[in-house]
Amino acid sequence: MALNPLDNIRVVLVGTLYTGNVGSSCRAMANMGLKNLVLAAPNLQNDWEEGERLAVHATDILHNRKEFATFEEAVADCVAVVGTTAREGLYRQHVKTPREAASDILALAAQGPVALVFGREDKGLKNEEIAQCTHLIRIPVDEGYTSINLSQAVLITAYEFFTALGNYQMPHEKAPPAPQAQKMQLMKNWSKMLQEIGFMKPEQEDHFMQGFHRVFSRGVFTKDDAALMLGVARQAIWAKNNLNGENK
Repeated sequence: MALNPLDNIRVVLVGTLYTGNVGSSCRAMANMGLKNLVLAAPNLQNDWEEGERLAVHATDILHNRKEFATFEEAVADCVAVVGTTAREGLYRQHVKTPREAASDILALAAQGPVALVFGREDKGLKNEEIAQCTHLIRIPVDEGYTSINLSQAVLITAYEFFTALGNYQMPHEKAPPAPQAQKMQLMKNWSKMLQEIGFMKPEQEDHFMQGFHRVFSRGVFTKDDAALMLGVARQAIWAKNNLNGENK
């Protein structure tokens, strides 16, 4: 079986302060097929109860995490070190978006370990850590507020890598499209039903059925479409109650 490049990507959280962010990051990783979590020089300010709670069903990633005393140790064996940064600066100008970088990074991950690095919640990555990164990425955000929660940054970045693989298949309709003859039979029966419940009279058929042709071809889209279908529902309820009354 061919290697899944995601198996070679490790999420490295540097100097992380809060276990809740670690747990939430585990959940984000699990959503996007990432399994390897590394904490580099963690500076945790609370116990693991919150981390366990926010990891939800991704506690296996949390429990299997590795910890290193330094950033250098955490990435020593990696063929690429991808740093994330929201800050500007002379050495942070060669950034790409996660989407732009994903294909190249995945190609490297097919050959060896790749570190996807996220900095401290309050200060991000330091310049000396940025200097050790082979690639830099920045998540596009509104310039009025560029700070992103750690686990959200993990999720957004991991999403771009996951989708870049092209393996996910959206669900699709299993039934084949209806042929025109079937659609026209539907309209014929629909017209008959509408007349029988008293929604329209025979002389109104052309007018009303134009509206139903539109609804059935494109769905309920406008207020007029919704009003038309609501009218049918109300009339059907009235007809049912009236018929029940006549049968008593």
